[in-house]
Amino acid sequence: MVPAAGRCRPRAGRADLREGLLRPRPRADARRRLRPVRTLAEDPSLAFVRAHMEAAGAETAVDAALRLDSEIMLVDDPVKRVDNMSMAWGLEARVPFLDHDLVELAALCPPELKLADGGKGVLKAIGRRIIPPEVIDRPKGYFPVPSITHLEGKVLGLVRDALTSDAARDRGLFRDEYVRELLADPNGELTPLRGNKLWQLGLLELWLQSHVV
Repeated sequence: MVPAAGRCRPRAGRADLREGLLRPRPRADARRRLRPVRTLAEDPSLAFVRAHMEAAGAETAVDAALRLDSEIMLVDDPVKRVDNMSMAWGLEARVPFLDHDLVELAALCPPELKLADGGKGVLKAIGRRIIPPEVIDRPKGYFPVPSITHLEGKVLGLVRDALTSDAARDRGLFRDEYVRELLADPNGELTPLRGNKLWQLGLLELWLQSHVV
């Protein structure tokens, strides 16, 4: 568990952070994509995050959010993907920023230091001693697979075949009209992080066909 971050303003900003940065996606989006029988009355993802944000042991909103990151997100997403993909190719990956002594020390920093200089204030201050400022201050970069943003050719054909297959129709997960709308303009709808919505639907259907039905 991440230690409490400093002593400033116990639990300050918890509600603002939960309702702001962790604002749930509009329920209308799910209803637009899924058939009525597949929608839920409640939002289990929001309930999961709310339970973690409101749990005892975190003195500030930043501490609560970082606890969620360190105990859930890091373990089940990026660290797992790095380990799976590196070991699949016989590589031994190292994650020095996850050294437990370093993590424990960073967790003890008060929120003011964590959020300084636009975030990662302590790390940036150390980096400025040896790394050019244009490297420290450049925008964050991403490395998406091209087809996640733009679909064409064989990848688009693969997605189209998956979503219009008998298995997909029998499963009845997505609304037919929504699938047709996306297929008519494969690259017309992107998520806030610029992921292709059609690709996300197709990838889920391909996974279901490979591992479920």
